[in-house]
Amino acid sequence: MAQVMIDIEGTELTPEDKKLLAQPSVNGLILFTRNFESVEQLVRLTQEARMAAAKPLLIAVDHEGGRVQRFRDGFSAIPAMGSLRRIESADERHRAARDLGWLMAAEVQAVGIDISFAPVLDVDDCSEVIGDRAFSDAPSEISELASAFIEGMHEAGMASTGKHFPGHGSVQADSHIAIPEDDRTLEQIRAHDLKPFLSLSQKLDGIMPAHVIYSKIDPQPAGFSEFWLQQILRNELQFNGTIFSDDLSMQGATVAGDMQQRALAALNAGCDMILVCNDRAGALQVLDAELPATEPESAQRVQRMLMSESAVGLEELKRTERWQQAQRWLSVTN
Repeated sequence: MAQVMIDIEGTELTPEDKKLLAQPSVNGLILFTRNFESVEQLVRLTQEARMAAAKPLLIAVDHEGGRVQRFRDGFSAIPAMGSLRRIESADERHRAARDLGWLMAAEVQAVGIDISFAPVLDVDDCSEVIGDRAFSDAPSEISELASAFIEGMHEAGMASTGKHFPGHGSVQADSHIAIPEDDRTLEQIRAHDLKPFLSLSQKLDGIMPAHVIYSKIDPQPAGFSEFWLQQILRNELQFNGTIFSDDLSMQGATVAGDMQQRALAALNAGCDMILVCNDRAGALQVLDAELPATEPESAQRVQRMLMSESAVGLEELKRTERWQQAQRWLSVTN
């Protein structure tokens, strides 16, 4: 069976949600702001979801900070990573990145969520959707700060996922609502956007490719491209972690066909887990499709993204010295 991550509509599981989570192909759940009402409710939801699932369930969220933070009330206001540039000292920026990586990860895991899809490794160039989600407009600085952020995530016990491979920051269009096309050469991309992925490929646990077409290299978006996922990511960068598709319901994915064709294209290109969000009909189509069986190695990669042990609760976490230490960066960067 394929490995599929789905979403749910509300703040509690419906009978249909439970039925889907019990399907053998579903071993991932992504949560959004609409699924959050309170910390207590979120803890109940993640517990119930794990109980409903047929096998260990990878629960995820996009909780980078800044514009992309799904839960607010009761959680620290993690700043956009681009705001770290306001800290003058390089040592202090590094310390802030590590503390904020730990803080984000520790709070997310405290409510029963395994991973946040972070960090963003895109270069802050001209993209409408990236902007201050990026650490910097300089690839070398992104590598340094993202490395510290990952160290903080790992300290908290969370696996990291770099996105959006091989770089979404140098195209203006938003792949959620458009089909971005980047007409640069491979050499130009290597010299710029690819650098953070190259430098961090052995430190990252997961990678999410972009729904961007790099037209001089492959007519398919990176997430459907064997060239990008196999030749560059697996062979050249020697990345052995989990490859997650970006959401297959995004406009940038439509070039691969209907939802079943998108799922097949992503899996054939080398994705370990495919995401189908905000489109329940599309998710049902994918789950009804005859998709290639998951290789044991691919299943093991996804399993490694799970929390290794139960996290402390959010209120207990807030009483720790480590949490208090990390709070100081919120006022500096916000």
